[in-house]
Amino acid sequence: MPQRIWIFGGGDLEAWALEELVRDDRLVGADRGAWFLVSNGYRPELSIGDFDSVTAEEAALIRENSASYADCDAVDKDKTDLELALDWAIAERPAEIVVVGATGTRFDHTLANVQLLRKASEAGIPCRIVDARNEIRLARGGERTLVRKGPYHYVSLLPLAGEVRGITLTGFRYPLNDATLPVGSTLGVSNELLGESGVVESASGDLLVISSRLDRPSADARP
Repeated sequence: MPQRIWIFGGGDLEAWALEELVRDDRLVGADRGAWFLVSNGYRPELSIGDFDSVTAEEAALIRENSASYADCDAVDKDKTDLELALDWAIAERPAEIVVVGATGTRFDHTLANVQLLRKASEAGIPCRIVDARNEIRLARGGERTLVRKGPYHYVSLLPLAGEVRGITLTGFRYPLNDATLPVGSTLGVSNELLGESGVVESASGDLLVISSRLDRPSADARP
């Protein structure tokens, strides 16, 4: 399997976040995401952040149980902990970056993390954000994006910023052909795949592809 880097942020994390991991995956913990890994018996390749969301005892255990530890000043920095982790991951040039713990109660952080998908895309690295019920990716203009059904029920398409033009959908219940989606339109919400996969194409603009499930499997089930 091509090498992946998983970034664990400080948002909502439970057992589901560990289900897809395989032996060769490389693990990065951002702030409290590092504590989640360490407390579940994993050794992050890198733990990075200001660690203002953990106790001093937890921070010491993170340092002790991480291959590399980067402690940043909580005030004198211009990036969130998760962006710092993403920058490191991009520099490593993996086949894919998967981000968990990027969504949660802080909507500002959630929105900022979704916007970080553009940074990975501009570097030419596939990146997706996964939480308990959603998978979020970015489809860029001029590209052909394959969307697999997997455990998800709906696929929504939303412009990241500005207008997305020339959208053509293949394999969807509600097809589009050379359509335009402006910011603020709900036309792309709650589409469905007819089979196991579909294709999203667009001529210009950045389009969020959000796959959503209605529920989560049991703790022992795999997606």
